[in-house]
Amino acid sequence: MNAFAMGTRLRDMIRAIRACKTAAEERAVVRKECAAIRTAISENDPDYRHRNLAKLMFIHMLGYPTHFGQMECLKLIASAGFPEKRIGYLGLMLLLDERQEVLMLVTNSLKQDLNHMNQYIVGLALCALGNICSAEMARDLAPEVEKLLQSSNPNIRKKAALCSVRIIRKVPDLAENFMRPASALLSEKHHGVLIAGIQLCTELCKASIEALDHIRKYTKDLVRILKNMITSGYAPEYDISGITDPFLQIRVLRLLRLLGKGDADSSDIMSDILAQVATNTESNKNAGNAILYECVQTIMAIEAIGGLRVLAINILGRFLSNRDNNIRYVALNMLMKAVTVDFQAVQRHRTTILECVKDSDASIRKRALELAFLLVNDTNVKPLTKELLEYLEVSDPEFKSDLTAKICSIVEKFTPSKQWYIDQMIKVLVEAGSYVTDEVCHSLIVVISNAMDLQGYTVRCFYRASQHWNQNESLVRVTVWCIGEYGEMLLNHAGELDGEEPLTVTESDVVDVLEGILKGSTGNVTTRAMALTALLKLSSRFPPCAERIKDLITQHKGSLALELQQRSIEFSSILYKHENIKSTLVERMPVLDELAYAAGKKADAAGGLLATGSSTKATSSGTAANLPNGVSKPPTNALMDLLDLSVDDTPTPTVSSGDILQDLLGVGSSPAPTFSGVGQASTGGADVLLDLLSIGTPPAPAQSTSTDLASFDQAPSASVIAFDPLSQLASLASPISPPQQRVKSFGDNRSMGLAVNGIHEATKPSLPASPMVDLLGDLSPAPAVSGDAVPTYPSIVAFESKVLKVTFDFTKQPDKPQLTSVQASFTNLTSNTYTDFIFQAAVPKFMQLHLDPASSNILPPSGNGKIVQGLSINNSQHGQKPLAMRLRIAYKVNGQDVVEQGQVNNFPAGL
Repeated sequence: MNAFAMGTRLRDMIRAIRACKTAAEERAVVRKECAAIRTAISENDPDYRHRNLAKLMFIHMLGYPTHFGQMECLKLIASAGFPEKRIGYLGLMLLLDERQEVLMLVTNSLKQDLNHMNQYIVGLALCALGNICSAEMARDLAPEVEKLLQSSNPNIRKKAALCSVRIIRKVPDLAENFMRPASALLSEKHHGVLIAGIQLCTELCKASIEALDHIRKYTKDLVRILKNMITSGYAPEYDISGITDPFLQIRVLRLLRLLGKGDADSSDIMSDILAQVATNTESNKNAGNAILYECVQTIMAIEAIGGLRVLAINILGRFLSNRDNNIRYVALNMLMKAVTVDFQAVQRHRTTILECVKDSDASIRKRALELAFLLVNDTNVKPLTKELLEYLEVSDPEFKSDLTAKICSIVEKFTPSKQWYIDQMIKVLVEAGSYVTDEVCHSLIVVISNAMDLQGYTVRCFYRASQHWNQNESLVRVTVWCIGEYGEMLLNHAGELDGEEPLTVTESDVVDVLEGILKGSTGNVTTRAMALTALLKLSSRFPPCAERIKDLITQHKGSLALELQQRSIEFSSILYKHENIKSTLVERMPVLDELAYAAGKKADAAGGLLATGSSTKATSSGTAANLPNGVSKPPTNALMDLLDLSVDDTPTPTVSSGDILQDLLGVGSSPAPTFSGVGQASTGGADVLLDLLSIGTPPAPAQSTSTDLASFDQAPSASVIAFDPLSQLASLASPISPPQQRVKSFGDNRSMGLAVNGIHEATKPSLPASPMVDLLGDLSPAPAVSGDAVPTYPSIVAFESKVLKVTFDFTKQPDKPQLTSVQASFTNLTSNTYTDFIFQAAVPKFMQLHLDPASSNILPPSGNGKIVQGLSINNSQHGQKPLAMRLRIAYKVNGQDVVEQGQVNNFPAGL
């Protein structure tokens, strides 16, 4: 007999397919069988239609296309017999979905079968509708399903309730039609109908607020249902592991959660039964744990009293001791949500949570670590950090990164003292320094810089930790920075604390450490560059080792790493040619401005255009001091700050693209707009220094004077010049002051961790065409070239109110028409003194605005004095678009904050 004749049974086809040894054989059998089925379909043979459709369903489950048999489903559904309808509806649910257009043809058949006298045919129609119902079918057949919810047959009511769930999900507007029939199902005795009715009520509460209010009236009925199941005896038809119908209990608890959320009355009604469920349910079976978990979720969601929440959290604490990883994981997830509700109750289980951090399962470790982080506060930070550090020593490498990040965050956020913070960070760096980020290292350096009384203690601790390097770059870098800044404290025992272990170190020992870093094969270029900088600093503090330090620095002149080669050449020039200023260049860097750094990061993220005229500075004692207006610090990078490239003791505006110290110390300067303050004429190409690689200085097209930097006096300076540490070395030109101009001070500028202090401004006489002094070598004279006449522009009143007047005076340079220098003068028109005066300005995107420091932040009354502040505006579309500016002025009058705002549109033509 042909194995694929029309009379072939389904089992024979399955046997033939399973007998295939290769995929090709299977495809050949399926292809032949599909061809036979297509032939039967084309001949419209009704005798084997149900058998052919059964074969198609099996072929569909194997993953082969069966779309050609979809119409056979409709033909079987339309037949009168139950066996044909059963196969037809089963094929309909498997071979079609709600997106098929052919599904529209079955709506009429479904409507007839929903009204059929045979309960089994009605059940088939309800099952099919509940699986593939579309929005159109839901609207058409909702009335029939609503009627069946009131059927006398419990099997029909159950299936109708489940079908209604899909209808409501597809068309939420129909929810009001099912509210009353659904609430009537809550009085059912049959558990199958009851669980379907509760699921329908749950869906109604999610779909409609009106339905939620309606179902809340039946809260007592739900409580009664739950109480009956808890107190009832053994019922074999519903018993699972000694628990009566846990599926129904879970459904009731989920519905109670929706009813009690945000409703105090409903929460009070269900509180007692929830306490009974939480107390009486056994937790040694999985079914009992499922009920307890749903009970905890319900307690935490409703308006429960504090004692009930504590009971729920204690259940989660018991879950953490369970051997099943799934139970522990869901408990940790739930405890993370419970922290915001009852922190103290969760805090009692801290020990168990910390044990979960050490679990062998990675997902449990990670979740427990997140929960432990949420539990930290000022009272438990020390013991919790101690336990995490102990585990850090033995944790898996793949987990060290997350654990290190959390420990660093905890220590930084909840530190009780700076000494404790430094101790814990040293432990982290020793155990897992390779996982510590540059941002964390920078934060540590900022704390060390501000902790004046702990600097000696810190450098000794890092020196002791130097034996634990093991390719630990973060630990090496922080150690090198500390030695470079406070290396002399290793010798004189400065700042030694009570109980601190004594340490005997010589100058040679300290240099040995840095030499080991330079010669170590594992150190990267950045670390070795920092070691060179530290050696340069120690050259003036360790006179006995000065020659050895010179040799170590000189050895890298031929290094293949350009950064090391450049530093070696520049530092050697300082050591051999400029001993008279070396001690000034390598002074200890000032206290790092932590608040300004944090503000800089926020400003960098915001990317705003507003130039702010105020800043705050953190002093060593932790207090904040107000700084003059107009100070704007550039956004900083954490690694750059770690290398001391972008931190100034006093915030300073950027006024030149090439700085003397940049050339001197090897920090390049990228092309950037050159801004000049009010009253300062910037010359064009005259350079103060020769190129470090012996490139001659180009002639200066603008008038300039020579300046002997080595003979600057020590007078205090009111203004400073800042440089951009990220600039390219190619831009070496620095503006030179014209005759009789005040030379800007270079004090407090630093590069690669070098601080220059004590070099201040001085008035220099005009020396025509005299050669300029090059700090690193000889410099040929630059010829002076007379400049063009400076154009003049009328002053304007930029802003005026009854209490304040602002005037602008303008100057421009002929060779830079796009650059406008503005001097803003502020006059107080009242009899009250203005304090905390802050001026801010904003310009369009095609312009660049720079604010100089203001002359004061106190404005005298009645015009008896003025505040003067310089602005520089660079208009990239000069000649096409005029200047425009918005002003914002803030100050205090008798302790009250006042803000003035305005817009300047009356700039003179030609600016």
